[in-house]
Amino acid sequence: MKVEQLYTGCLAHGAYYIESNGEAAIIDPLREVQQYIDMADQRGAKIKYIFETHFHADFVSGHIDLSKKTGAPIIFGPTVMETGYDMTIGKDGQDYRLGNIIIRLLHTPGHTPESSSFLLLDENGKQHSLFSGDTLFIGDVGRPDLAQKVIAELTQDKLARMLYHSLRNKIIPLDDDVIVYPGHGAGSACGKNMSSETSDTLGNQKQTNYALQPMSEDEFVTQLLDGLTPPPAYFPHNVLMNIQGYESLDDVLKGGLKALSVEEFETIAEETEAVIIDTRSEHDFVKGFIENAIFIGVDGSFATWVGTILKNVKTPIIFIADEGREEEVAIRMARIGFDNTMGYLKGGIEAWRAAGKPLDTIASVGPTEFAREHQKHMTDILDVRKESEYTSQHIAEATNTPLDYYEDQLVKLDKDTTYYVHCAGGYRSVIFISLLHRKGFDNFVNISGGFQAIEATGEFKLTEYVCPTTML
Repeated sequence: MKVEQLYTGCLAHGAYYIESNGEAAIIDPLREVQQYIDMADQRGAKIKYIFETHFHADFVSGHIDLSKKTGAPIIFGPTVMETGYDMTIGKDGQDYRLGNIIIRLLHTPGHTPESSSFLLLDENGKQHSLFSGDTLFIGDVGRPDLAQKVIAELTQDKLARMLYHSLRNKIIPLDDDVIVYPGHGAGSACGKNMSSETSDTLGNQKQTNYALQPMSEDEFVTQLLDGLTPPPAYFPHNVLMNIQGYESLDDVLKGGLKALSVEEFETIAEETEAVIIDTRSEHDFVKGFIENAIFIGVDGSFATWVGTILKNVKTPIIFIADEGREEEVAIRMARIGFDNTMGYLKGGIEAWRAAGKPLDTIASVGPTEFAREHQKHMTDILDVRKESEYTSQHIAEATNTPLDYYEDQLVKLDKDTTYYVHCAGGYRSVIFISLLHRKGFDNFVNISGGFQAIEATGEFKLTEYVCPTTML
């Protein structure tokens, strides 16, 4: 028996490959499915099942393409949802034999109505591991407010109460030495404060996870709903794609990987509503970028920020990338359903510069220079971290203007005022400035290194540290 967690850091997502006696199953596959096919082929195994823990909101699953390429059935837990593809609806407690082992479906509604966990029973029938999807995370549980964006009558209160009973009736009774393999880790917006660990024993979670402690149903609901913020706007789009179906990734990449000359790129930018995304590092971006380009660096939480900022998965996009990373950029956008990519700038920013085209810049200072400037002039400081980060600790004089809700900040800011902008490490502040630069705000100064570097100077009055209860 083999169990492998295939973790993708930029999405904080765990897919799983399970194999026994020449038969394999994939749980919650990403959209680029060839990796799973290759794994099975290399080991002489045949993919027999594709298990989906629920209709995902934060990424487009690869279940449809994987089923078409392998013939394996797509299995969901109990649901009344009609899909745009063939699937098998499993029953609570139903067993699926895989080689010499059993995978048992446990219907665990709460994150969504159809949410299910999959319990692996080894060759001896012993409980071995639980693939808990977004029902149980390490240190947390799934938020209960996503399905209501698709099914109006499902309130977060109703779903939270479902989750309370799922945890107590289906998961807590399992053996303490069962290994919990969740769908996500820290950084995902599907939970509010999950651990950076990506697996744990159920026994340890029973001791340390707040949601598994003895409490009444009402107490659980209160704790679960506390600290929730609105989910990213692209989530409902992804849910619908996972239910209704989507274009093959192979076809999406044919359009998204079109190499555009400087002239073609400029024409598309001027004559269409395509958004320009610059995926280079923040350090390179501030030194020179194409007018109206948005910075979202591929080396950060790229896909999540693309979806959070652009919101609509149908948005047409052209992009700039470092040479050799074009396919990576296109795939990472497609993972969250942004399939309307029209191509990239061939030769990158150097080709643009060589053609004599103009470049914009963003003023940037280090934390020490910022400290001197602040001591002289008491600068206006914008902290674009999440509210939870700001509440935990911030520069005493800073104003919180979270990047997640940047559009809400426009009415609060003055185009004639110079603002010094920081985040945690320097990535989000450049995204924020690039977005507002497109709106005519030209007096922003980026603080490189962010709050971490600012704190290290010892030159600023900071609020007292408070341990965050949510990371949303």
